[in-house]
Amino acid sequence: MSKIKENYHITALGSPIDTSLVVRQLKLNIGTESYTINPVVLPHQGIDIILGMNWMTENNAVLDIGSRTVQIRSNVSGKILRVHKHIEPLVYATELTEIIKIPVVCDFPDVFPEELPGLSPDRDVEFRIELVPRTAPISKRPYRMAPDKLKELKTQLQEELDKGFIRPSSSPWGCLALFVEKKDQGGKRLCADYRPSNIAMVKNKYPLPHIDILFDQLAGARVFSKIDLRSRYYQIKIREEDIPKTAFSTRYGLYEYLVMSFGLTNAPAFFMYMMKAVFIDDILIYSKNEKEHEKHLRIVLARLREHKLYAKFSKCAFWLKEVSFLGHILSEKGVAVDPSKVEDVLNWKQPETVTEIRSFLGLEGYYRRFIKDFSKTAKPMTSLTKKNAKYVWRSLPDIKELLTSAPVLAQLDVTKLFDVYCDASGNGLGCVLMQEGRVIAYASRQLRKHEVNYPTHDLELVAVVHALKIWRHYLLGNTCHIYTDHKSLKYLLTQPELNMRQ
Repeated sequence: MSKIKENYHITALGSPIDTSLVVRQLKLNIGTESYTINPVVLPHQGIDIILGMNWMTENNAVLDIGSRTVQIRSNVSGKILRVHKHIEPLVYATELTEIIKIPVVCDFPDVFPEELPGLSPDRDVEFRIELVPRTAPISKRPYRMAPDKLKELKTQLQEELDKGFIRPSSSPWGCLALFVEKKDQGGKRLCADYRPSNIAMVKNKYPLPHIDILFDQLAGARVFSKIDLRSRYYQIKIREEDIPKTAFSTRYGLYEYLVMSFGLTNAPAFFMYMMKAVFIDDILIYSKNEKEHEKHLRIVLARLREHKLYAKFSKCAFWLKEVSFLGHILSEKGVAVDPSKVEDVLNWKQPETVTEIRSFLGLEGYYRRFIKDFSKTAKPMTSLTKKNAKYVWRSLPDIKELLTSAPVLAQLDVTKLFDVYCDASGNGLGCVLMQEGRVIAYASRQLRKHEVNYPTHDLELVAVVHALKIWRHYLLGNTCHIYTDHKSLKYLLTQPELNMRQ
């Protein structure tokens, strides 16, 4: 922050203000894009930042009054960002926030260092690499790199040597070194291509948590915090006898990791196991009120301090009414699709291969619980994955439109009555789970080959069975009402004869 020679005379929020303070080179994050601005400092409370007409003109911002959104075209990637009215934490200025000003967090400054203090301490849990029996060491020769990448490689190797994360190696193993782009701050991250070695490793079967399980735990949550560990894999040591298996070859020699590296097949599962052992749940903290949240936040930060685990303050968020997490926006109103992910869908180019179609459907399928009759809408596109299918683009715009208008799903409450709505047609099955008139989730699927010939009575029954199966973990032991537009199903339990399907 610095002082300028002349005062600015500004009218903001209805009152004139004189100011001479400006923040130089402030990093502003909007969705997935970053901007550098030089804002002046105002004494208003309750508002983090005001983007004026100059900035909006420079970045080609478009106000859509009807939908109450602002569309901004990125000058770097060219993508169009759409900021919705209900998304508060998408726009935030990390450099203005100080640890000492945040309740509870101010008592744990040592948990948020600028850099990792070095090699992590010995813990009860260490990352192990078990090999399939009779596996021979796998080694690859390093490929040639451009001069600028060689310079970056040498720099990062020296940095990781100085921190104690890697050491020179004489291992018979040796994977290729490569760079991957950093999403949050640009630049490149050095890692190894362990794909050949991963084939020879025994897979860790520790279950990764399902996103729907998290949503089910949010009932009544009103206050949220999110903690992101700094270089989280580098905070986990590798068992000494397994270190040679992490070796990677470079132009400057062979090195091996002393800490868990990106790309190892069992790294995500082991990290989740350690998180379970360290502080019982995920690093999303949610509470019903501020008093409860203060207690929860203090417990988590104390556990991080106890086990010498460190977080990256600029990527954490505290005391929020809504928070972006794993591609969703969580709030007391419920769960919504993250607008930044919607932009990825809107900017998705027309697929040209089966692989690209499956990739697009995979992204859309991640949000299928938000889209009514997803399987029916996606059927024309799904059929393109079949052999010798004729490419006719019909459902791609429909799916994009449905996702952009996806509703906010209500938080589930097991103490309330469930309503299940079912329907069937020649294109597929559709179901809706509701409570007190609000949608909890959508579910759908296409008809199987043998179901196409079912009579209407049986097809409507299949839709009911599908809904009861997919939501059985909610409905078992609870009272629910099932609604269908086929009246004859009302007499299913009293009719004298049933066919084999019934």
